[in-house]
Amino acid sequence: MLKVLIADDSETDRFLVCKLLKHLGYACESVSNGAEVLELFDKYRPDILLLDVLMPKMDGLKLAGAVKKLAGEDFIPILFLTGLHEVEFIERCLDSGGDDFITKPVNPRILKAKMSAFGRMRTMQNSLLQHRNQLRKHHQQLLEEQSVAKHVYDAITGGGSLDCGTIRHHMSSLAVFNGDVLLASIRPNGNLMLLLGDFTGHGLPAALGSMPLASSFYNMVATGFSLPDILRELNQKMSSLLPRGFFCCAIVAELDFIRYKLSVWNGGLPTGYFFQQEDDDYIPLPSTHLPLGVETGERFSDECQVLDFNEEDRLLIWTDGIYDVRNSKDERIGPDAIDHIVAQHDASKIDELFDTILMAVENHMGGDSTTDDLSLVEVLTKAPEADVDAIQQPSSHSGPLAWQFEFEIKPPTFHSLDPIPVLMTFLSQVPGLGTKATSLFTVLSELYNNALDHGLLGLSSFDKRNSEGFSNYYHERERRLKNLTDGYVRFTLRLTTGQHAGRLEVSVEDSGPGFDYQLHKQGVNNLLHGRGIDMVRQFSQSLSYEGRGNIAKAIYVWSLSG
Repeated sequence: MLKVLIADDSETDRFLVCKLLKHLGYACESVSNGAEVLELFDKYRPDILLLDVLMPKMDGLKLAGAVKKLAGEDFIPILFLTGLHEVEFIERCLDSGGDDFITKPVNPRILKAKMSAFGRMRTMQNSLLQHRNQLRKHHQQLLEEQSVAKHVYDAITGGGSLDCGTIRHHMSSLAVFNGDVLLASIRPNGNLMLLLGDFTGHGLPAALGSMPLASSFYNMVATGFSLPDILRELNQKMSSLLPRGFFCCAIVAELDFIRYKLSVWNGGLPTGYFFQQEDDDYIPLPSTHLPLGVETGERFSDECQVLDFNEEDRLLIWTDGIYDVRNSKDERIGPDAIDHIVAQHDASKIDELFDTILMAVENHMGGDSTTDDLSLVEVLTKAPEADVDAIQQPSSHSGPLAWQFEFEIKPPTFHSLDPIPVLMTFLSQVPGLGTKATSLFTVLSELYNNALDHGLLGLSSFDKRNSEGFSNYYHERERRLKNLTDGYVRFTLRLTTGQHAGRLEVSVEDSGPGFDYQLHKQGVNNLLHGRGIDMVRQFSQSLSYEGRGNIAKAIYVWSLSG
């Protein structure tokens, strides 16, 4: 039942109108002036207000404005009761806050019709307010949930090595979550790995794909997996997790600071550019693959574009949000404008190209917001400043105190499996070894590479004495590896830990012919004591050879006291 409050200084008029309203099914209260309305308003809280225009103490025109303020967001219709019919007067009534008027003497049929109409409006307004309040509540709950999800998202996708001193990036998004993702991490061998991805869609759906992508990327890089292995794992994960029609366009790059090689895989992102300072030239890095999550199994290709680099070179990549920014006329900036900026840029001012592109995009947008997630990344080809050992945190597991583990590899597994990341994943669970990624990776990989390259494949380190020989060495390595049909490399790991230190004995045996290691002294035989073996000696407590020279044993010791 709707409640009506009548304010009229005429007792007769109040009585008649109130009687009519009660007959129509309304609850009714009446007062004689505006001041009494204000006193009774909060207690009675009427649904509809009928006000005489001319009343003592406070007339209806002033009272209407005061009531609207008291009502706040609540819609309480105000109908004026008046015997005046002048247009100017009626206009003043409506301008003061009134919603309609009823002329005196009151016609019962007019009163019924107007009360019914405003009653429906009042009910509708209440319903709208309830729905609005529910939406506000749900919106607040959504914001709180997104805040928690954003915290998890940032923890998983952030960090890494983006602050290693060689990466500059600009990322903006349409929503709380970004459909673009930028990941960077350093392999235990010092190589910088970078991934720029652009997921289908925006917001939370895109972020859900970014989290497993980032988790796999960081875990695999930290344990030393190669770029092809990482690409295949990421593609498989995206294929299995993302729904049909969702995928991740990506550029994945690796900078090898020992061989000075840049490897780039582009699956669906715009053509990037690699600037070579020495040649004063831009090399395009076009998309040659489908996005991650589209191809499956053997149809997926991990083939990369490989380039030589010097320390003065730089890599520029971006997502297609750069092309899709629009101005106030809804015009895209488009790829031609960006390509023109790159082509016409002064090579002597290459360090300004990043800012030039970004400024052109912002100028095109003016004050408008972007129409897509937007990311621009520049990578300098100099060794990063980050501490690789600090990237992988120590394990929270207590770990075994003593064990022995044997792991043997035979053809054709050599060509398809790198055993070092497998061993690193296992050893990272040992207390104290989780923070020794660089040195431990170096010991394992150098002993393994020597066993495989020199022991089984019969390659000589002398072939790597210059850049051309280095390239020929790896081509010959690939050829011999494909033709290898027999032999093995066997790892034997023995671990013991005490109260303050741990000891890992690494034995790497190959089935090759070996050599007379007793005739060679440290620093004389380049095959045995090249740069890699010198690093093994540096990181190990001791290094020795046994058998016919085909068994290398290194003792690795670390502190457990932090």
